[in-house]
Amino acid sequence: MERINRRSLLIGLTSAATMSLSSARAQQQAYPQRPVRVVVPYAAGGASDIVARLVVAAMAEQLGQSLFVDNRGGGASMIGTQAIATAAPDGYTIGVVDSAFTINPSLFGAKLPYDTKRDFTPVSLLARTSLVLVVPEPLPVNNVKQLITLAKLKPGALSMATAGLGTAVHLGCEQFRQEAGIDVVAVPYRGGGPSIVDLLGGKVDFTFSTIPAVLEHVRGNKLKALGITTGRSAQLPDVPSMAEAGLPKVDAAPDFGIVAPANLPPAILSQLAAAAQGALRSDDLRRRFDEIGYQSVGSTPQEYAVYIDASIEKWRHIVTAGNIKPE
Repeated sequence: MERINRRSLLIGLTSAATMSLSSARAQQQAYPQRPVRVVVPYAAGGASDIVARLVVAAMAEQLGQSLFVDNRGGGASMIGTQAIATAAPDGYTIGVVDSAFTINPSLFGAKLPYDTKRDFTPVSLLARTSLVLVVPEPLPVNNVKQLITLAKLKPGALSMATAGLGTAVHLGCEQFRQEAGIDVVAVPYRGGGPSIVDLLGGKVDFTFSTIPAVLEHVRGNKLKALGITTGRSAQLPDVPSMAEAGLPKVDAAPDFGIVAPANLPPAILSQLAAAAQGALRSDDLRRRFDEIGYQSVGSTPQEYAVYIDASIEKWRHIVTAGNIKPE
């Protein structure tokens, strides 16, 4: 009788364990069971917000569940990014980050309230957009080589508008200055809009900008576009790449990706990555990105992790060499 009871107990425990495992698997397979919060560490209306809203709408179709954007601006994007890092790793809080995600470790160092490599799970690099080197129409240069020559003929005479401390636009300017080996005056601006206004007014001599921000000025012959950081653009087909201009290392480009808290379960990571990649294969989403001058990517988590590591090291070199400090 005792042997039978032990056997019954063993069978019962085994059945309970099997049922528990099956229940856990069923819950995991059922993800997502409720709406997913997508933190954007910027105010509504900016580039990251636009990318996030386009992507989450397409991802919702892939996941069969709604996603909603939660804008958490402030603190040079650190407030929203920390909200992602400290969320539960259950797949119900993810975030869309931009180039500041890989620039801030070098810019803020120990003041960063999270560890960019340790506290996040890379999901997918979503998109990138080019930067274009522009000068006012009256400046007597028509290509990158002539601009460099003029700067070297007059050390310290030309001015370079650096928009947004620690942004890809700012570091694109600094990357160009370092690679070209020129001595110019850096004029800081809080954003791209004011810097373009002063560029049009001839108060500064050159800057880098996203193509949409200056496209009409270039087409209207108010600004001259000299080079593009990530290859030729369909919007400015006659403008050479910086590589063609002899500066292949001038490759700064705003980028946007999805990250989640660290220790995200592999099955949920796989579902989120597949949803992001599926969304970016959509002809409609690709067309929308093309319209605003962005290139769709849709990488795997592993590819995005490698990209993040490489970007952190690249920006560390630029920030250190330029002695760039937070305000």
